[in-house]
Amino acid sequence: MNATIANLLPIVLFFIIFYFLLIRPQQKRQRAIQQMQANLKKGDKIITIGGLHGIIDSVDEDKIIVRAGDGTRLTFDRSAVREVVAESKA
Repeated sequence: MNATIANLLPIVLFFIIFYFLLIRPQQKRQRAIQQMQANLKKGDKIITIGGLHGIIDSVDEDKIIVRAGDGTRLTFDRSAVREVVAESKA
């Protein structure tokens, strides 16, 4: 009985360490990204996953329209936004 517990202890410790070093931080990052994408609003300066820099012109439930530097308007899914660079006043 003691030998079985002693043999399983390193495996259990490995999974605990794996959880706290890899899985939990990834879940926190994913929650932060989802929160950022849910809080997008008109006038936010953003960068998309593809690297496009622009300003949000309008926001729909699952889409956004981004105004690029030359004034063109492009439609993206909310999930395409990588980060909000700075919040500007609309």
